[in-house]
Amino acid sequence: MWDKLKAYQAGVSQRRIADLFDDSRAAAFSVSVGDMLFDYSKTNIDSAARDMLIGLLDATGVAAKRDAMFAGVKINQTEGRAVLHTALRNLDGSPVYVDGVDVIPGVKATLDRMAGFAAEVREGRFRGQGGAITNVVNIGIGGSDLGPAMAVRALSPYHDGPRCHFVSNVDPADIAEVLAACDPATTLVIVASKTFTTIETMTNARTAKAWMGQTVTDPAAQFAALSTDPAKTGAFGIAPERVFGFEDWVGGRYSMWGPIGLSLMIAIGPDAFRAFLRGGQAMDDHFRAADWHENMPALLALVGLWHNQVCGYATRAVLPYDNRLGRLPAYLQQLEMESNGKRVSMDGADLPFNSGPVVWGEPGTNGQHAFYQLIHQGTRVIPCEFLIAARGHEDALHHQQQLLIANCLAQSEALMNGRSLAEATAIMAKKGLTGTELERQARHRVFPGNRPSVTLAYPVLDPFRLGQIIALYEHRVFVEGAVLGINSYDQWGVELGKELATALGPVVEGRESAAGKDGSTAQLVGFLRASGA
Repeated sequence: MWDKLKAYQAGVSQRRIADLFDDSRAAAFSVSVGDMLFDYSKTNIDSAARDMLIGLLDATGVAAKRDAMFAGVKINQTEGRAVLHTALRNLDGSPVYVDGVDVIPGVKATLDRMAGFAAEVREGRFRGQGGAITNVVNIGIGGSDLGPAMAVRALSPYHDGPRCHFVSNVDPADIAEVLAACDPATTLVIVASKTFTTIETMTNARTAKAWMGQTVTDPAAQFAALSTDPAKTGAFGIAPERVFGFEDWVGGRYSMWGPIGLSLMIAIGPDAFRAFLRGGQAMDDHFRAADWHENMPALLALVGLWHNQVCGYATRAVLPYDNRLGRLPAYLQQLEMESNGKRVSMDGADLPFNSGPVVWGEPGTNGQHAFYQLIHQGTRVIPCEFLIAARGHEDALHHQQQLLIANCLAQSEALMNGRSLAEATAIMAKKGLTGTELERQARHRVFPGNRPSVTLAYPVLDPFRLGQIIALYEHRVFVEGAVLGINSYDQWGVELGKELATALGPVVEGRESAAGKDGSTAQLVGFLRASGA
């Protein structure tokens, strides 16, 4: 099937995307879920290519793999785990079994505990030793940081709780700057580490505890933990009622639907957090029920497979024209690149094709004044994914939202249509240029166009729709991984560097020599120690 797709793509690669448009193109290559619209008509995918791509789903058994995931089958085969982040947003309580045990009662009980604690903090019933909680500091890294940090920023219009801050980097500047803005007597610190051993997180947690201990008599009383190890959280001094655990069938980068989302729940309230879960659940229901031709996550995944594995485009740019989604590209970097950045298939064999693409991006319109030059006129084709809301939360500034929309739609139009040499020549001729100078200047103003993009549009960014968006991308990752035959739910690639960093610690501290290290590493250790490390 891959060879057939590549042969077909080679035959249509010089075709102009704009030439595909007739009266039905936009509607035929768009799909809706509720009031959210996904438009993929500005790609070079036609009906024949779409049918072949959908054939990939059938050939690789994606429907059966999807059903197995939702049913609690241990599809994470390298770790022997189920993959059930969807259970965390199963608010209607239909049973889901892992090893014969229905996990939903436990999920609902944990959600209720989170809601109770969040309400206590928000209403001032849980207090710091200097009064009601005014600041919440979430200390985590990776999935324990990227998801909630992204979502808290995205939903800032709905904040009516304490201010939320996020610390992830072991770089001392990160925690120092956050703590400088907080009062230790009215700050709640949430330590997010499933094992309660993550070196960056626990280093920052100990720093925060020492900082708080300079002001209050019992700093651990103002700590909560998102962890599955009650022994370690207890040794740290955190009372059991402030420890919220989650099971091993919830991967870190998929975890903000449960306890890792506690900071978000405190910021926006339990009701708004449940609306966020409802949005994810709505996308789950659509993904499970919709025909492939109308299935938004599947079609988003197929567009990605077409661009990366078939066309050979190595990156994709995520461009939210929604400033509060400014951390979405970073969140998706982990979600997609940690999930599908693999080199072997489930059976351990080398992949015969490229795995996941490089994901990057920045909010519009900032990116237009940074890297869009390369996107429009560079030598590489970079598929773009735009996100845009019909309206913002600033009613008095609706004219600026309309300008934002115009910019977003203009970029996708310009990417597709470009500007020909003839058009550029006519423009410069009107400015009075002639001869070789006219030709030279015109060539600088040519846009090749024929560059693909998709657009996700929605009425307004609220908790429900953010839940839809995140679940959409989660299922996109699942579909791409299922088609490629890889395990999207382990992350062995992050382990080697962590192991070596632990071993290098004593060398950097001067307690051990650099003997046996390569010349570069030994030289760098020596330089940094001599410079004050």
